[in-house]
Amino acid sequence: MKTVILAGGKGTRISSITSEIPKPMIPIDGMPVLEREINNLKSQGFDDIILTVGHLGNIIMDYFGDGSKVSPITGKPFGVKIEYFYETIPLGTAGALFKIKDKLIEDFLLLNADAIFDVDFNRFISFHKKMGGLVTLFTHPNSHPYDSGLIMTDKDGSVKKWLAKEDDRPQFYKNRVNAGLHVISPKVLDIEINTPKIDLDRQILKPLSGTGKMFAYDSPEYVKDMGTPERYYLVQDNFINGIVEAKNLKNKQRAIFLDRDGTINKYAGFIKSPKEFELIPGVANTIKQLNDLGYLVIVVTNQPVIARGEATYETLENIHNKMETLLGEEGAYVDAIYYCPHHPHKGYEGEIPELKIECDCRKPKPGMLLKAAADFNIDLNESWMIGDSQNDILAGINAGCKTALISQKFENYGQDETLTSLNQILDLVNEENKKISR
Repeated sequence: MKTVILAGGKGTRISSITSEIPKPMIPIDGMPVLEREINNLKSQGFDDIILTVGHLGNIIMDYFGDGSKVSPITGKPFGVKIEYFYETIPLGTAGALFKIKDKLIEDFLLLNADAIFDVDFNRFISFHKKMGGLVTLFTHPNSHPYDSGLIMTDKDGSVKKWLAKEDDRPQFYKNRVNAGLHVISPKVLDIEINTPKIDLDRQILKPLSGTGKMFAYDSPEYVKDMGTPERYYLVQDNFINGIVEAKNLKNKQRAIFLDRDGTINKYAGFIKSPKEFELIPGVANTIKQLNDLGYLVIVVTNQPVIARGEATYETLENIHNKMETLLGEEGAYVDAIYYCPHHPHKGYEGEIPELKIECDCRKPKPGMLLKAAADFNIDLNESWMIGDSQNDILAGINAGCKTALISQKFENYGQDETLTSLNQILDLVNEENKKISR
């Protein structure tokens, strides 16, 4: 499969760092970010590359040549085949694709050259082939969804709506953002666009929303652009500290599983509307720090209100959208949400009969944790289940996790630790990290 890397941007927002070199040549721990991208691709068998270049593109071409040159950093050949398309005038983020479409005879990877990533591309492509769409977007939550474009999907992952930064958005929304990695069929280029510049997102991809031909591949793997000096320095630190590589799903992940009611939001009985949802003070900051430490943060919650007919799936989605929006406003995010809609006890007015069952997902059973472990390659023995009830602790024990009870009464349900607030988990995981680094 060919890989097209868009490397023609000027990088005006980060010009204080990169004014004399093109943005893709910014060093991350001493090596240009584009070289790190190419190394990541090569290690997974993707060695047929087209680079589209423009501003200061001669520097990129001189550095990499046709891919057979020796890296001045490693002293080893790049070991890939590289072709170039040089934009003599700016063509927009997708204009070059139409100029090289004769070279794109089968599905191809399309990446940006100004991001640091370490992802399992074969896993990404397998999902694309399974769904059978024209385009698959690599999506993830991020720490600033409020100023990012949002991707909204159906349950099958089909993109139903694409909200650009300038579009009106609902009050509450799921934190799902296009990370700038794509698998694309060349059929997408079989359209006529007559504008001098062509915008990939707005003119090519966004119009596919709601057609059933574009899908979102959700992954917590590390993908960050370096659009500002602040983000550049964060990426640099993450790379040096090993967080970038560790987040690749080929590696076992460590997770913090969180109950919802009483752990993330103030306990108010069974919540039946977004109005009743209120974050516990300080929780967003704790989750943000867990994000920064490289842990997956995954919500696992029993929601019998669905089976009892007291709330719909749509209402529950709106409640969770409020949670994600409020967390995002404080720079925090959850990587996934698993919920159990079942309830074994019958006899409620308005109940949903097919959901009144004994299931494997309702805590204290470990089904939700086991499903997350399979989805994200999680090492359950190195992960924590945290909640405010006996069922949370038993679910964690049944899954093989370490467990922590949030309580002011210090009940003993067999938990490993008792916390008076979620914030105290930071002391525990920081101590674990110190032991690992030794």
